[in-house]
Amino acid sequence: MIDHGFSRAMAAQIDRYFLPLIAIAGALAIFTAIRFYFVTWLGERVIADIRKAVFNHVIGLTPEFFEVTRTGEVLSRLTADTTLIQTVVGSSASVAMRNLVMLTGAFIMLFITSTKLTSLVLAIVIVVVLPLILFGRWIRTLSRKSQDRIADTSARASEVLNAVQTVQAFTHEDEERLQFGGAIENSFDAAVLRTRARAVMTAFAIAAVAFCIVGVFWIGAHDVTGGRMSPGLLMQFALYAVIFVTGMGALSETWGDVQRAAGAAERLHELINTKPAIAPPANPLTLAEPARGQIEFQDIVFHYPSRPDQAALNGLSMSVRPGEAVALVGPSGAGKSTIFQLLLRFYAPQSGAILFDGIDAADVDPAALRKHIALVAQDPVIFSGTIADNIRYGRPEANSTAVRRAAEAAAAAEFIEGLPMGYGTPIGERGINLSGGQRQRLAIARAILRDAPLLLLDEATSALDAENERLVQTGLTNLMAGRTTIVIAHRLATIQRLKRIVVMDHGRILAEGSHADLVSRGGLYARLADLQFNEAKALAS
Repeated sequence: MIDHGFSRAMAAQIDRYFLPLIAIAGALAIFTAIRFYFVTWLGERVIADIRKAVFNHVIGLTPEFFEVTRTGEVLSRLTADTTLIQTVVGSSASVAMRNLVMLTGAFIMLFITSTKLTSLVLAIVIVVVLPLILFGRWIRTLSRKSQDRIADTSARASEVLNAVQTVQAFTHEDEERLQFGGAIENSFDAAVLRTRARAVMTAFAIAAVAFCIVGVFWIGAHDVTGGRMSPGLLMQFALYAVIFVTGMGALSETWGDVQRAAGAAERLHELINTKPAIAPPANPLTLAEPARGQIEFQDIVFHYPSRPDQAALNGLSMSVRPGEAVALVGPSGAGKSTIFQLLLRFYAPQSGAILFDGIDAADVDPAALRKHIALVAQDPVIFSGTIADNIRYGRPEANSTAVRRAAEAAAAAEFIEGLPMGYGTPIGERGINLSGGQRQRLAIARAILRDAPLLLLDEATSALDAENERLVQTGLTNLMAGRTTIVIAHRLATIQRLKRIVVMDHGRILAEGSHADLVSRGGLYARLADLQFNEAKALAS
């Protein structure tokens, strides 16, 4: 039209060109919608799979990993980092695909229109792309640092909010606000550096492409005035060049997003490639069914990874017969809880062996071993959900009747049935709307329902009042019958009836025997008994 003028004689040719353009625009709209749907679906699917894979892997890592990695850090990688990848896969990738197609088509038409000018554009683009790659690496490094700072803020917030009652009880709110504010400012500073780098990259890309286009048109204008090119061809070249440059600009923006997501992907890659300290053996042995619950510690030496110079257990040897009840007594740091940690295969001893029914625990799949163990911790963990869900955590396939019987044995049925919705009553996060004694009884009911041959009790009645303690002790007595039981005892009054009490200190066994035997011998146990019972008498009087 430019070369031949806008005349009546051109009307037919105008229709020939513009009607197909309308059809192309309609097709563009339809295929854009299709592209948007499928690429967005792909992004959501990829992120869902990544989140599941990361969570499935992390939940199988041993406590050793969580000694050095904060929970908030892991949550940040599961949320913030995966969101960045989702942006690239589900949004930026879609934009990049569209612009790549447009750019490719425009580039082909540029060659058809003017090989000379297009060759100049190509040469300049190559010069522009190389610095963009270097900029991209810089942005990737800064993005990684930015995500690390975001993870710091998430970890700090998670830690404080999980202990908000303690924070408020000690009126520590202002100090926590200051610390969290400092973490936020560090995150902001890292984000500003990353943004500054992207701004520099964007400015460079726009300036370089603009200079390229102006220079090319400068040469094209001389070709028009010299008669080597028609004005219409130059304008046609200009139209394709605008499409090409727009695509290049959009791709440079996407490249920045890709580099930012690459930093997040590195963090996720590190997490999912972390190997559990204790993994199932290549050819695991199978425990006999039903398991007897015989335990034997053979010269165990163990250091926690965070305390390599201090032995938590030092040459410990001990045997527990099937069905026997043994109490572990000693001051804090004696190694009592460590025995539970090793029995559950959360850690592996540096030397020695732990036998379960005569089989080395190291030769058994940890998950298979734990199915034969029931645990009641001193500070029980209660999950959000219903009362029944928390009891059924011990055996998910258990029916309502079994759940109710377990609650009755743990002296929990009375308070549960007094709730508005009974066993279907929802519990807040960490059981915050239950008393300490109620949470303890739910944990005991969970262990009763598990019906495992080995029972680990960490002062299971410590949070109960005298009346409920008596009821629960009756339930525990019934539960312990015929089962191997190891009890960590802080209050000696709760284990006086046991025939075997093991006294520990500094990771070693100092003495064994009944309450009367140990008191008559003197030593650490006698001192602890004298301290506790005399104190109880003084309080009673």
